[in-house]
Amino acid sequence: MAPPRAAEPGGNTSYLHPAGVALSRAAQTMQVTAERISPVVMQLSIEVPAEAVKTEFERAYQALEKTAHIKGFRKGKTPREVLKKLFAGQVKNDVANNLVQNTLGTAISQQNVQPINQPMVQVGTLESKTAFGYKAIFEVQPDISEVVFEGFELKRPSMAVDDDMVAKELEGLQQRFARFEAPAAARAAKAGDLVTIDFTLAIDGKDVKDGGAEGVQLELGSGQLLPELDTAITGAEVGKTVNAEASFGEGHPRADFRNKNGVFTVKLVELKEKILPTADDELAKSVGGFETLVELRADIHTKLEKLHKDRAELALAEQIVEFLNTKNSCDVPPSLVDAQRQMMQQEFLQQLRRSGQRFSPDQARQIASSMQVDAEKKVRAGLLMAAIAKKNEFKVTEEDIENGMKELAEESGQNVAKIRTEYREKQKRDMLVGMILEDKILDFIESKSTIVDLAKGEDWRTDAKAEEPAAEKAEAKKADKAEKAEAKAEKPAKAKAEKSEEKKPAKKK
Repeated sequence: MAPPRAAEPGGNTSYLHPAGVALSRAAQTMQVTAERISPVVMQLSIEVPAEAVKTEFERAYQALEKTAHIKGFRKGKTPREVLKKLFAGQVKNDVANNLVQNTLGTAISQQNVQPINQPMVQVGTLESKTAFGYKAIFEVQPDISEVVFEGFELKRPSMAVDDDMVAKELEGLQQRFARFEAPAAARAAKAGDLVTIDFTLAIDGKDVKDGGAEGVQLELGSGQLLPELDTAITGAEVGKTVNAEASFGEGHPRADFRNKNGVFTVKLVELKEKILPTADDELAKSVGGFETLVELRADIHTKLEKLHKDRAELALAEQIVEFLNTKNSCDVPPSLVDAQRQMMQQEFLQQLRRSGQRFSPDQARQIASSMQVDAEKKVRAGLLMAAIAKKNEFKVTEEDIENGMKELAEESGQNVAKIRTEYREKQKRDMLVGMILEDKILDFIESKSTIVDLAKGEDWRTDAKAEEPAAEKAEAKKADKAEKAEAKAEKPAKAKAEKSEEKKPAKKK
């Protein structure tokens, strides 16, 4: 039997098939018993009246009589007893499926519950003249009556931007707009040089067929190479060949390389040195959208301010998630946790790919396992914040949505009319409403907390760990926002020319 669909939000269902009018009437008289077998799992025991079962069997055989092709009988003239003998199992299965499809939606609506996942159906004995019983088991949100959310002590990282920070970003622009030229005089390779190499790889004394390449360009000291290769090439001159030994760990993407030692034979084919442009008005014009270096510095400063503000908000949100979990205990639906973990894992792995890092299937599984706890915390915090919103009757108004769309237009460089059209789609509009509501709840919790502003360089984390990637540590929308702001600070340009895939509004303070 095909599994039934879960009820749609708001109790709207589409279980009724065209011939099921009689069943819909019978559904009103069926017996339904609801039981929470855990705080997040509900079981409905449903009994369909015998009359409805008899009607559905009759409908099934009438339909079969019209379509069955049985040797020795004209179409539509096959005796019922013959059909029962040949198709009893198939008819029972169809009847059971139809009975569930036509009654489960009503049963769920009567109990005023909203399944989070697909109900799992356990059918009982089905006979043509007796009542039919089955059970539907599904996850639901836990009942949360009270939430402790006041009196948190939150630490807000410094949002100050100084000249050194601007200078560092400006240096990054110089690096990006650098050019490479052959040095005036022959010399050894050093960090920052753009080198062209040919290389081969041997493992256990045997050449690896696809382990080498020719004409590979890379920048020394940039982290593009294995450390052993980088070290071996540094100090070499054009035309020279060097060897580099490397050990491949257990987690290497290629199974045939794991726990083995390899020897790279590398020939330095060409060397070019990096020439940085002067930080002046010409650089500002090259970046685009600026006439003077002063304008460029001012733009960098503005973007850094937004970046630091976003990071500070992100830090406060992370602390709120931790405090909500510490101060409140509630079960969480496993399917929501699994969905959150998968989303976090996908975002983190994409971040690794963008940075050029490799990982094996075993490493991917380890990442997924390590994110399980964080996923559970985020789901629990989300449920608790939803309870806070319900109790305090938070609403998202049309004005809120309009302001959110205007902010999206500003951040993406698109026309606000285009954003309005795009967000007419229900899924996107619901996403926008959810983010606006979340920001309202976070603001509310912050207003009930004590916020300590930290000095520059102080870490808000109590364990003083080095800062981890935002995509791993923070709510997805906050992490994306911080990453986008960082990219803008690194590459200033005219706002109207900046195009972003980010479609999320920044949180207003």
